[in-house]
Amino acid sequence: MTNHRLSPSNAGKQPRFFYGYAIVLGSFIILLIAWGAQYSYGVFFKPIMYEFGWTRAATSGAYSLGMVLYGGFGVFSGRLSDRFGPRLVVTVGSLLMGLGLSLMSQISSIWQIYFFYGVLVNAGIGGMVVPLLSTVARWFVNKRGLASGIAMSGIGAGTAIMPPLANQLISSYSWRTSYVVVGLIVVTVTVIIAQFLRRDPSQMGLLAYGADSVDTDDSLNSGTHEFSLQEATRTRQFWIICVMFFCGALGIQTVIVHIVNHATDIGISAATAATILSVVGVVGIGGRIGMGSIADRIGSRRVMIIVLTLMSVSFLWLLLANELWMLYLFAVAFAVAYGGQSASLSPIAAEFFGLRVHGVIFGLILFAVGIAEATGSLVAGRIFDISGSYYWAFILCAILGAVGAVLSILLKAARK
Repeated sequence: MTNHRLSPSNAGKQPRFFYGYAIVLGSFIILLIAWGAQYSYGVFFKPIMYEFGWTRAATSGAYSLGMVLYGGFGVFSGRLSDRFGPRLVVTVGSLLMGLGLSLMSQISSIWQIYFFYGVLVNAGIGGMVVPLLSTVARWFVNKRGLASGIAMSGIGAGTAIMPPLANQLISSYSWRTSYVVVGLIVVTVTVIIAQFLRRDPSQMGLLAYGADSVDTDDSLNSGTHEFSLQEATRTRQFWIICVMFFCGALGIQTVIVHIVNHATDIGISAATAATILSVVGVVGIGGRIGMGSIADRIGSRRVMIIVLTLMSVSFLWLLLANELWMLYLFAVAFAVAYGGQSASLSPIAAEFFGLRVHGVIFGLILFAVGIAEATGSLVAGRIFDISGSYYWAFILCAILGAVGAVLSILLKAARK
């Protein structure tokens, strides 16, 4: 990353409004719309499956493919964002996602859902997440965890808002019309907001929040050694972090894609089951902000120990949950764990490897997350097709959560 320096006269000026707050707010709104649309897949799941007669594994397979590609595109978009900044990359991602969602209204065969949703939608969202969170990390030294948590809480807000909206649209019109409406919302809102993004404070003659030096690179790194991509991937810590987040993420999409199906399978109405995702979304907002703030005090590694342990316990509870209040309690615990994990993704990359090539390093970690999320939704669907139950899928998620917590305990600081 080019070394930017501010003149002493500029360095002493403190603007009344710090533009980093606008970066956080814009990232929050974009993630709200984009991930809210993404997480509405569980609401569209059964209408599509019943219309075409596909199995749960085949229908969830498109989502699983998308999770792998979203992580892969995250690596690519992270590299582009490191070089060109987030405005162009997020704009292109928004257009791709909106196009894919709109084309979902035209599907008539299985390959189309895999291409329109699996490829286009997730190429788009992969072009948004990494640039946004990498940009937030560059704008904040102090309160980086809190800022990342607030931005990521847009995902929770989107989970609370968009699935019920999609369910209402499907009930009033059809799932095809609903996909067109959701696609238009994505393009209209996210493209406009993307035009206000700036890669780092130096582009506006500012220092990052909490920076105590006029050297932008050094202050952003906040005392951590700056790693190149090659140096980072040669460390044991990088791979432990990837596996750690893989273990935690496998259960996330298992819940997002299948919890509505699981609830309706045990006799809960579709409209009520959709509110379980809303609880995940609302509580997840507090989980991301709260855990992000805690990470600023105790570090992201310790937060991961807490949330992965909670993730494991929540899935064990889900095995016993056969009433609505029990599912709501699961949703609360799961949302705190999920929120804390997602809020830690970008900060932990910055804490261990610096910000020199933060976008691409973060993108690689997110790729591991994408593989896990793809595996979780697909394996859960396959387990149900074989056994008629999600029991063993929930057992698997509980075990992996515990493994991730142990890896978090073993994680030590990286050295070149």
